Amino acid sequence: MSVVDLQELPAFLGAGQTLAGLDLGTKTIGISVSDRGLSLATPRQVIMRKKFTQDAEALIAAFKRDNVGGIVIGLPVNMDGSEGARAQSTRAFIRNLERLTALPVAFWDERMSTVAAERALLEMDVSRKKRAERIDSAAAAFILQGALDRLRTSAAASPER
Repeated sequence: MSVVDLQELPAFLGAGQTLAGLDLGTKTIGISVSDRGLSLATPRQVIMRKKFTQDAEALIAAFKRDNVGGIVIGLPVNMDGSEGARAQSTRAFIRNLERLTALPVAFWDERMSTVAAERALLEMDVSRKKRAERIDSAAAAFILQGALDRLRTSAAASPER
């Protein structure tokens, strides 16, 4: 696995492969998966964090189930753009995951993703208990959808060759 720029990620995908979005929390890992056309992010079941090895095994199994060819992971940068302890923890998680999978990874600035996901769940009138169960996967979908939208708009803006 290697860390790549978001714009390079689609070039690594094989036919029919999808992208996974991850929201790495301290207690859970939210997962979302794109469709094959890379236009829509769909939340998946969260992974309850245990030990890194177990978390990685669960992630890799999920990636295989959904034919994932690349990963977009939310990078929790501070509001001023600096990277704190949570961003360093996310980068360390990816460094450890690199040893176990060849999937390319792109980081995505996740500022406000959980807030936006919470707002969306509130608008859908999801109960407090169900929001707590779904927030991390909803945030992962928000992260991945933002990346997919960026890929689509940058592809539309780039000149044909």
